[in-house]
Amino acid sequence: MARRPAALSAATFEERFDALVTNVERVIQGKKDVITLALTCLVADGHLLIEDVPGVGKTMLAKAIARSIDGTWHRIQFTPDLLPSDVTGVSVWNRGSNEFEFRAGGVFANIVLADEVNRASPKTQSALLEAMEERQVTVDVVTHPLPRPFMVIATQNPIEYEGTYPLPEAQLDRFLMRIQMGYPDRTAGIDILETHGVEEPVDDLSPVLTAAAVVSLAEAVTSVYVAPSLKGYIIDLAEATRLERDLALGVSPRGALALQRAARAYAASAGRDYVIPDDIKLLAGSVLEHRLILSPEAQLRGGSARDTLQTVLARIPVPSVRAGAGQ
Repeated sequence: MARRPAALSAATFEERFDALVTNVERVIQGKKDVITLALTCLVADGHLLIEDVPGVGKTMLAKAIARSIDGTWHRIQFTPDLLPSDVTGVSVWNRGSNEFEFRAGGVFANIVLADEVNRASPKTQSALLEAMEERQVTVDVVTHPLPRPFMVIATQNPIEYEGTYPLPEAQLDRFLMRIQMGYPDRTAGIDILETHGVEEPVDDLSPVLTAAAVVSLAEAVTSVYVAPSLKGYIIDLAEATRLERDLALGVSPRGALALQRAARAYAASAGRDYVIPDDIKLLAGSVLEHRLILSPEAQLRGGSARDTLQTVLARIPVPSVRAGAGQ
C-alpha cells in the first residue's frame, strides 16, 4: 500500500503541523480548533474562506498563517473599484526593449489574503478562478505559473450585504473549506485584552516553516491511506445530497475529492497515516456546506444547509473500519 514519503527531514508531519498551530496560537487565543482546520486546509493544498461577523479575527488569522511560513504573501483589499489586472497582473509596453513585459499582480505569492472578497465586482472576483483551480494565470494568451505553495485565504462578512456581490457558486466550489471564527470565551477574551491591548503580536511572529517544507507536507498528504469503505462513504454522502429534496444543488465530484483530501490532511496532522470515519464526519461541515444550495421551499421554511447536511450525515451508515486497516 502507498505510504507517505519518508523524506520529511528530522521532524515528523505531526511535529511540523503542531509547530504551525502553536505559532498561530500566539496571536489567535482560544481558537485551536479553528486554527487546526485552517492549517489542515493549507497542508491539503486548498483555499480557505473565513466567514464571520466583523471584529472576531478573520484577517488576523490569515495574517498569522502567512507570517508563520517563510514565503511570500500579499494582501489584496477587495473594493468595488478593484480591477482584474490588479489581481492577476498586466502586460505593459517597454519602450527600451520594444516589447511587452508582464507585471505580476497581487495573486503571485505563496499566501494571498483576499480581504472582504465579496466587495469586488463579479468580473474582478472571477479573476481568481483560474488561479485557484489551476495554479496559473493567463494574461494576453500567455500562461504564468504561480509559486508553490499557493493558498488563497479570503474573508467576508455574512451580515452586511449593501455594496457587496455574493460569491458565485463556481467560486465557492473552489474553496476547500469555509470556516467561522466565532466569539472567544471569557478566558480567551481576557488573554486578547492582554496581548492585543498595546500592540499587535502578529507583527512579531517569526516563520516556523519554509515554503518548501509546506510543499513537502502537502505532497505527503496524498499518501495517507483511505480505506475503500471510506471512499464509498464519501460517495454515498455526495449522492445523498444530490437526491435530498431540500437541496437544489448537492455535492459535486470536486466536493467529494475535497472531502477526501481534507480528511487525509487532518489524519496526518493527528499523526496517523490512515483516515478514520470521524475525520470525515468532523470535516464534512467545513468542506461541504458552502457547496450546497437550498431549494426555494426549504428557504421559505427557514431551513439551512447546515441542518440539511446534518440530516444527511445522520441517515448515511458509517462504515466500520479497523484502525490502521490496510496498512
